Amino acid sequence: MSDTIFALSSGAPPAAIGVIRISGPAAGVALRALVGRDVEPRHASLAKLSGGDGALLDEALVLWFPGPNTATGEDLAELHCHGGRAVIAAIEAELGALTGLRRAEPGEFTRRAFANGQIDLAEAEGLADLLSAETELQRSAAIAMVGGGFSRRVELWRDGVLRLSAEVEAALDFADEDDVGGLGADFGARLDQLAGELAEWLARPRSERLGEGFRVVLAGPPNAGKSTLFNALVESEAAITSPIAGTTRDVIERSVAIAGIPFTFVDTAGLHEGGGDEIEAIGIGRAREQLERADLVLWLGPEDEGPKGCWEVEAQIDNHAHPVKSAPDWRVSARTGENLGALKAALIEKARQLMPKPGEAALNARQHGLLAEAHIALSEASELSDPLIIAECLRRARLAFDRLVGRATTEDMLDALFGRFCIGK
Repeated sequence: MSDTIFALSSGAPPAAIGVIRISGPAAGVALRALVGRDVEPRHASLAKLSGGDGALLDEALVLWFPGPNTATGEDLAELHCHGGRAVIAAIEAELGALTGLRRAEPGEFTRRAFANGQIDLAEAEGLADLLSAETELQRSAAIAMVGGGFSRRVELWRDGVLRLSAEVEAALDFADEDDVGGLGADFGARLDQLAGELAEWLARPRSERLGEGFRVVLAGPPNAGKSTLFNALVESEAAITSPIAGTTRDVIERSVAIAGIPFTFVDTAGLHEGGGDEIEAIGIGRAREQLERADLVLWLGPEDEGPKGCWEVEAQIDNHAHPVKSAPDWRVSARTGENLGALKAALIEKARQLMPKPGEAALNARQHGLLAEAHIALSEASELSDPLIIAECLRRARLAFDRLVGRATTEDMLDALFGRFCIGK
């Protein structure tokens, strides 16, 4: 990484302030070219920025961070200038004209931080999740991963495996020595304890759950009040409501956050056995598919005819002619709001049971898969007696831990990860 990169790291102009970041071996030269003097390290300075022809570009706060103790692990400069489009464009044009400088690619600053050991792969993934977080629960889970709690836990697991491996190697190398015995009496117990800790993490809710949200499907026959209740839950007129049966002909989805928890509410076509037209039949088919994908079904149809585990909802209770249920879980009126708040509170509590706890790191698919590989290897080792095969199982577990934090990885995977970041991050 001999070249030096720059990019606007703040929001798109126009804005009150624009932050332009420069990272690489020529960062100090670039800063001096714009300011015309040396800048005190790690101290905000007010400076006039000038172009190569001496023309004033802007007056800005400038910061100079000599490497390697920086966010990227290399020389780093920041220009906190006015956030107008013309100002940003003029400064970037001057930087682009300097020898050895080029515009950064998406995620390149963070990728350099990873390459220079400032963050590991799990922390980088957490940072990507943090940048895309839309709910409080997503934010807190991402912060937990960025903070390195999971990475430190992986290091402890890896150290434990290394100690176990050392015992196995000693047993193999010095099997004929009188003063070196076989594996310790507590070897199996320590192996089981380590595998048990991994099993606890594997049982946690996954981070994908945060992105998809708790999926609530409203289902029942035509004209049961599904769309009206759907609109009330998402607090918008997303679905058309009408006394005419079969108004909703397709699946309608809306993602919302309630009390900081992500939800996806799904309104479906009315389920019935009649011989409707072809479009209606397609809608009914899609509605049945949604029942299979739901975390929870709010069933507005005839009592005891909904899918297993559904919540029986007696809707439209403001209408004296509404269908009555003998033992519904909920009696609500979406029009008057009666019991609607209590239903939302119950949905929040139900969702919390399936979501990562606030502030708790949640594993993504890649991390979960690698942790599962390590768990399988340790579980196999606990059932074996041959030290040679046990050593191979421990090696597999150690490799999975290395891949978790990025000690061993592939360029394609890194390209996919850092490509999620915006330019300037």
